[in-house]
Amino acid sequence: MVNSELFAKRLQKVMDEYDLNATSFADAIDVGRSSISHIISGRNKPSLEFVMKIIEAFPEVELYWLLNGKGSFPKKARPTPNYKPASSQLAANFDKPSTPAQEDLNSSSEFTQKKPAINSDIKEIERIVIFYNDGTFKSFNP
Repeated sequence: MVNSELFAKRLQKVMDEYDLNATSFADAIDVGRSSISHIISGRNKPSLEFVMKIIEAFPEVELYWLLNGKGSFPKKARPTPNYKPASSQLAANFDKPSTPAQEDLNSSSEFTQKKPAINSDIKEIERIVIFYNDGTFKSFNP
């Protein structure tokens, strides 16, 4: 189970790292502004959707670190978030982050292959999520 008080401190650390206030952070991850203040105050616990939005918008945030405080933050020396500021406000469009494993495969000429044409009748696996009985989970993107 995630400790809400410690999660709130790690969330605040992420916001501080990117120099974002609660309002701009809420806009960056596309959640209601009250969600941030409720989680930081301890009123609400973060949902899985909330956590995944943080991980998608800020790929330097390690999931296990965010949930349990184990690991490191940021992953890289200088974070580069997946949101793009539009003049003085944050844009609502975000790039889909790539995982380090995908970057390694994409950069290696040994594994470069053309993807087959997508047939609308064929379904592909988009994501696999494994939930553990201690409240943690892992998400894999093939």
